[in-house]
Amino acid sequence: MKNILGREIPEYIEGYGKVIPFEGAFKNAGTKLKKEVKLNSVMPDNEKVLPDMDSVFDKVSLKDGMTISFHHHLRNGDNVLNLVVDAIAKRGIKNITLAASALFPNNFPLIEHIKNGVITKIVTNYMSGPIAEEISRGILKTPVIMHTHGGRARAIESGDLHIDVAFIAAPTADNYGNINGLYGESACGALGYAVADAQCADMVVAVTDNLVPYPACPIEISQIYVDYIVKVDSIGDPDGIVSGTTKITKDPVGLKIAKMASEVMVASGLVKNEMSFQTGAGGISLAVAAELRKYMKENAIVGSFASGGITGYLVDMFEEGLFRSLFDVQCFDMQAIKSYVSTYKHQRMSASMYANSDNKGAVVNKLDIVILGATEIDTNFNVNVTTGSDGTIMGGSGGHSDTAAGAKLTIIVTQLTKARLPIIKDNITTITTPGESIDVIVTERGIAVNPKRTDIIEKLKNTNLPIRKIGELKDIAEKITGKPEAIEFSDEIVAVIEYRDGSVIDVVRKPL
Repeated sequence: MKNILGREIPEYIEGYGKVIPFEGAFKNAGTKLKKEVKLNSVMPDNEKVLPDMDSVFDKVSLKDGMTISFHHHLRNGDNVLNLVVDAIAKRGIKNITLAASALFPNNFPLIEHIKNGVITKIVTNYMSGPIAEEISRGILKTPVIMHTHGGRARAIESGDLHIDVAFIAAPTADNYGNINGLYGESACGALGYAVADAQCADMVVAVTDNLVPYPACPIEISQIYVDYIVKVDSIGDPDGIVSGTTKITKDPVGLKIAKMASEVMVASGLVKNEMSFQTGAGGISLAVAAELRKYMKENAIVGSFASGGITGYLVDMFEEGLFRSLFDVQCFDMQAIKSYVSTYKHQRMSASMYANSDNKGAVVNKLDIVILGATEIDTNFNVNVTTGSDGTIMGGSGGHSDTAAGAKLTIIVTQLTKARLPIIKDNITTITTPGESIDVIVTERGIAVNPKRTDIIEKLKNTNLPIRKIGELKDIAEKITGKPEAIEFSDEIVAVIEYRDGSVIDVVRKPL
């Protein structure tokens, strides 16, 4: 069958189940039910701290076929996921479903655990590095299920993703299970992605390298959700949090794109007092923030909040009084962590509060402007941030689809060509975010506005910006690079891409 975007998707996928096809960004909005949560009573004389991981496995009765979860706030510096899965393998446990909010290059040891049958299913929001490459080649017995950040919280809270045991990397924990990410040698800041796991998993284990006297203050995840605590030598290297670009680009092309994107924002009329804003950590995205910062200063504009994974650059804008507050689901660098410790106005939001489409109001719905990137864009404004030009998985939606759906103005910033390949094409390898959620595409060769946004088109007529139809940008790109040859794929599905509501927006097939 085909979904509303014309993507060919089976009605049933082995290892995934019956497919609900994507029918539109808000087609499935309405009243939903939360799952029943298993509660475990703790008596006054019960001890929660256990001596080692084997004791943990005994207490939680970990066995074949269970689902275990992890969060990614330590990103490429996390030790907990590898440590736990190694210990599981040593006990001979098999057929585990791994529900990790993201996977990074440091998770390469999982490859052997997949080959050995320890891990047979993976559910995640994002993956990169050797594990993503091997999964793209078909190493896993069942397709990876890829969520958005909000979609993962929705799936956990609704019971679509049932977690037997959640392992929470805790930079600080006390002996009753109160957790925070603010202190300790492995401090990572906000723990927004771990909240749904803590609240909904059958069993919750805090893994810490900083066990402090009761009570740990402040409390980010409460003792009422945590069954056991185990102390290890190190939960990770906080230097690995900074995995990827977190500096403003110095490339003249990127700076040109950023300047034009800022002019689009200003022309939209949304850059005003009480505005809200989100941008990623990429070089061009941060350059857009730099242009916005300059304009806000010159015009004495004070915004309501900036949100997302918070970078030091957004902290600078906050500390300069350009935003009254920050909503933080994860800290992207050490400056963000220090800010999170120092003021209550830099506040944590859970992944559900951030982006779940099935609660009573996600933060993304209050966004005025979001700046996003793309690996590919088609002429219907559909965007790919999941696979590379060769069809290999190299990312995932994360908050891309969530913020695009919620924001009043969604701007994609990208160079028109990358690695001698056009970014804008008739058809893209994978659809991550639907075109209906994308408003403007800014490249160094021109700006394309989604035809449905007639209001923006009218406002941009009063500027000197190079406005073009998206097909014109595609033609310009192809004149530079030539038209790329189509990638050939097998019928084998290696990943199922869920939209934020749980419908299937696309699948990833194994490249030939």
